[in-house]
Amino acid sequence: MVLLTFNIANIEAEVKNGFRMTDDERLKITENNTRAILRILDIHDVKASFFVEVSLTEKLQNLIKAISSQGHEIAFYNKGSNLAEIENAKKNIQDLLEKQIRGIRQKDVKIPQEDLKMLEFNYVSNIDNANILFPFKRLKRDTEITEEDGLSIVPESISPYSQLPYNDFVFQILPMKYYQNMVLETLQNEEFVLIYLNAWQFTDFKKYRFDIPFYRSLFLGKKMEDKLGALLSFLNEREMAASRMKDYIF
Repeated sequence: MVLLTFNIANIEAEVKNGFRMTDDERLKITENNTRAILRILDIHDVKASFFVEVSLTEKLQNLIKAISSQGHEIAFYNKGSNLAEIENAKKNIQDLLEKQIRGIRQKDVKIPQEDLKMLEFNYVSNIDNANILFPFKRLKRDTEITEEDGLSIVPESISPYSQLPYNDFVFQILPMKYYQNMVLETLQNEEFVLIYLNAWQFTDFKKYRFDIPFYRSLFLGKKMEDKLGALLSFLNEREMAASRMKDYIF
């Protein structure tokens, strides 16, 4: 099973000298990028899970409704919100969608699992930082879903052969043919592969002059759209099933 997920958060990079960028403009870029992702998913009839950054949920309600109406899962991405802020956002979005928010993803700031269970989350999908050296580390970790404190803990996926993780940077940088083979090999040994991408990776960096490291600027924007389309075509051609995380876990 392929679990395709997207982190919906504003790009944090500074702009280059001579350019300005307001918070509203950053939000609009995030929204436009997400709608581009939705179009690609719709073309290939693939469902995914969208982890929306907690602090943006109030500002992106129309986008969240569009994501949900197309059959995708809405979950939360916590980048620095406290427990009360997460609780409030969860209540508001559940009222908006008339659906339960089951999942949450964290990276640098992690709310204790017992607190997340208290808020009636069902699963946690934590991720690591992905820098230029991270993909080349030899990684050893459990890749099976476990249960702790009443929560399903979904680990990041790692290729059993190359030991590369399925993070945003690896998808961005690897040739698609190699990535496709990596997915095939992983699913021969594991029950699922969890892939995550960031909405900011679909930004046109020629139009928006953000100051990001060179290695992070490669193959973004339209090239990311094409690459995502190529991956989804590959999955459909091979009749490989893709699932929203909440459906697979429960």
